[in-house]
Formats: sequence, C-alpha cells, structure tokens
Amino acid sequence: MANAIDLHVGKRLRRRRRLLGLTQQQLAESIGIRFQQIQKYECGANRVTASRLYELAVALNVPVNYFFEGLQAAANPATPGAPANDRDLIAADVLSQKETLELIRAYYKLGERPRRRLLDLAKALQDENTDAA
Repeated sequence: MANAIDLHVGKRLRRRRRLLGLTQQQLAESIGIRFQQIQKYECGANRVTASRLYELAVALNVPVNYFFEGLQAAANPATPGAPANDRDLIAADVLSQKETLELIRAYYKLGERPRRRLLDLAKALQDENTDAA
C-alpha cells in the first residue's frame, strides 16, 4: 500500500517531468535507471531514496523541496494557504493534466504579441461564456 507522502512525491515528479516534456524513458536514462522505476515512483509503488530524490531534482532542475511542496496543505486542509474547497483542489489538479501542459508549452513558444492576443481571446471567450450563463 502506497504511503500518502510517496503518492504526493510521485505526483510532483510526474507533473515536473511532463512540464519539461520528458518521457519516463528520457528521465530514467538521465539518472541511469530503467523507465519502469520512474513509473513506480510516479504511482507511489516504490519509495524514492534521498540520493535518488536528489538525482531527480538535479535532472528536473528543481530544488529537492519541490517534491514536498503542498504536502502539509494536502495532509491538513485547515492549514492556512491550503485549498479551501473542491474548486481549489480541481484548479490545482488542472496543472497535472497533459492537455494543460501542452497548451502552456505551445503558448510560451509564441512571440509576445501573439501570446497577448491569445490571452485576450481566452478572456473574451470566458466573458462570453459567463454572460451566457
């Protein structure tokens, strides 16, 4: 049975890997392990040792504490700064979705002017959708 902390670390690992556009194979090769091990870390089936967590942090260009961010809030929702309701939890989970990460990557590949226009379009569509409701 996976521990809640192992699950949290695995989710953070998957989120960062996807954000960088890396496959499990690419990440595994960068630290000298097999991709199956990355799979096990991401689903919380295997615990990540301290030395491996450090290697992952270096490979993903994040500080080690990145993997633990939000852990206390997730464990204790009454903690200040924790998600206040289901809507906040859903919003936080949106960033872990593949489609969201692809959209973010595509957005930042655009120049500044097209990015601004796309943002304005998204806001206009949101306003239109709000007015229709």
